Amino acid sequence: MTTTPTALVVSAHSADFVWRAGGAIASHVRQGWHVRIVCLSYGERGESAKLWRQSGMTLEKVKAARRDEAQRAADILGGEVEFWDIGDYPMRVNDETLFRLVDLYRSLQPAFVLSHSVQDPYNFDHPLAMHVAQEARVIAQAEGHNPGQKILGAPPVYAFEPHQPEQCHWEPNTFLDITDVWETKRRAIECMAGQEHLWHYYTRVAQQRGVQAKRNIGITAARNIEYAEGFMRLTPSVVGTL
Repeated sequence: MTTTPTALVVSAHSADFVWRAGGAIASHVRQGWHVRIVCLSYGERGESAKLWRQSGMTLEKVKAARRDEAQRAADILGGEVEFWDIGDYPMRVNDETLFRLVDLYRSLQPAFVLSHSVQDPYNFDHPLAMHVAQEARVIAQAEGHNPGQKILGAPPVYAFEPHQPEQCHWEPNTFLDITDVWETKRRAIECMAGQEHLWHYYTRVAQQRGVQAKRNIGITAARNIEYAEGFMRLTPSVVGTL
């Protein structure tokens, strides 16, 4: 009996997973993986300026629009998305949310985890999301937390690309070729009507990372990489050969 491999994406806001990990989600789903996406908030205050400029807009209307955009994007990518609606600007994570994520780790048993950069001076919600993703991972590994449950192993943690990487001390040490799923990611990007100004930006990012990925793949494995996503692996690799 084969077990479907799983992955976990912890997204601070409902659009973050699309820009930064949409290719990874689509690529792994195409390979038969189950990818769970947790959107801690809708980004209803800090990342919905275009919606707020519309006449008669309310907080609930913004949330509904953001949820619809993210759900359609997740459906295109093939991931299963959850909306936890804990608020943003400011985002606060209480113990209930922390232990909810711990429970998800233990039930999902992800082979890897994607979340935000550890630092981001332009958006404090982003590193908070990564912090809770890492803290929940540690608790899920503890034998003494809810004894009797299957504990978590040590899934690698990757920080996906922030909007301004140089200011966030983020450096890609892992590139994922997303050329085969780029059109899928682009369609998901175009679901995010509330942030249309970012569509072209993240297309350029994918092209730039594609160039870097191609330069690092080596002659013997050379292939035509046009689009890629960059990740900063935060946990060590354990290998038998180099």
